[in-house]
Amino acid sequence: MATLPQITLDFNRQVKLSNDGGSLSSDTGELLFREFDDKIGFFHTLDQFLKLGDERRYAVHSNEQLLRQKIYQIIAGYAEDDAADQLTNDPVFTQIVGTDALASQPSLSRFFPRFDRESMDQMNQANQKLLDKVHHSRGSKSIIFDLDSTHSDTYGDQEDAAFNTHYGTVGFHPLVAFDGVTGDFLKAQLRPGNVYTSNGVVHFIEPVIRHYNETFPETIPFLRGDSGFAVPALYELCEKESVYYVIRLKSNANLQRLANELHPTMAPSDVTKTECYYEETEYQAKSWSTPRKVIIQSVRPAGELFFTHAFFVTNLGDTFSPKDVVRSYQKRGTMENYIKEAKNGFYLDRMCSHSFATNEVRMMLNLLAYNFTNWLRTLCFPDGQKNMQIQTIRTKIIKVASKLVKSGRSLYFKLSSSFVYQSFFWNVLQRVQALKLE
Repeated sequence: MATLPQITLDFNRQVKLSNDGGSLSSDTGELLFREFDDKIGFFHTLDQFLKLGDERRYAVHSNEQLLRQKIYQIIAGYAEDDAADQLTNDPVFTQIVGTDALASQPSLSRFFPRFDRESMDQMNQANQKLLDKVHHSRGSKSIIFDLDSTHSDTYGDQEDAAFNTHYGTVGFHPLVAFDGVTGDFLKAQLRPGNVYTSNGVVHFIEPVIRHYNETFPETIPFLRGDSGFAVPALYELCEKESVYYVIRLKSNANLQRLANELHPTMAPSDVTKTECYYEETEYQAKSWSTPRKVIIQSVRPAGELFFTHAFFVTNLGDTFSPKDVVRSYQKRGTMENYIKEAKNGFYLDRMCSHSFATNEVRMMLNLLAYNFTNWLRTLCFPDGQKNMQIQTIRTKIIKVASKLVKSGRSLYFKLSSSFVYQSFFWNVLQRVQALKLE
């Protein structure tokens, strides 16, 4: 770390600034995450599953240490590998990682090419193992498989980057699945930028569905997807695996004719009022092997003369009214918030490598950091604060100044006396230490 000379401030010549304060850290709250890590066995589980090929003859930093360092840097908000060069001797990070000094940027960057398809599968297995542990601890009675795709912009000559017509830009087109109940990240797959939304979706989600049906047979599974996932193979998979689903359909002439027969366009009795109707019908497209229930939502906004129609295919029974089915689909909007949080807070769309495989590894580590944080806030935050976003978490918990004082047997991290959110900080720490996962 370069040491600057003292700088005198103009507003008060008695005030001097320098960066030679010694064993100080601005990320003391990372120790809460490390304590939580010990409770749920986060990195212990990753270490159990992940086996990387390593041809180094001499290594100062193990692969386990590099993995831990990278994920903790992401949680603290340091997206780029070269942040490690400034954090080299940070007292909090060195204690968390268990090393005298952090790995440098070149060491971190050389870490990613050690991953291959097998090690990616191992990380997915570790993530599923942790998901199972948390799911069991929560006693969850249902799980919602929310499917979506998103876009990650790329710049320069990056492998498999392509122009996506829908987004109107060049990049990748990842496929993601989250639990709509808890916000947990279930699975992700990086794809070239020009593939269609539903490309490979059945192969992607089938192992996840079967795992939950076998491991948690008492849990009620439910799947939601927008019109990009309206493919017969996905309906058939859900019906075969006893999964309830609601998927929006793209409009076509036959569906529009059905809707117009139910609510033909005519002059409204009161143009100042919005009209909304929910109808149920049976419909079979040419590509379907069997007729299915379709819900039609017809809306004529105030001041308009014509209805607009939306269509949803579902296998939900008669216990759910057509309006209930549409409302259950509309709650899928929370999925957009999960993706936004993963992008803005955990850099899901930060694709900075030429190698497609390396970009997929980075995406996976970002999502693991997302899950780690999501489990901490949902299991250990007070009620009313469990939906706190990562930027707020960093402000209130992570970005805490402290000074390291060493004694013969102990390390004392002395937090700032003027720390504004200290009551919240200590409350979360107490909850973490009291946590017991079954």
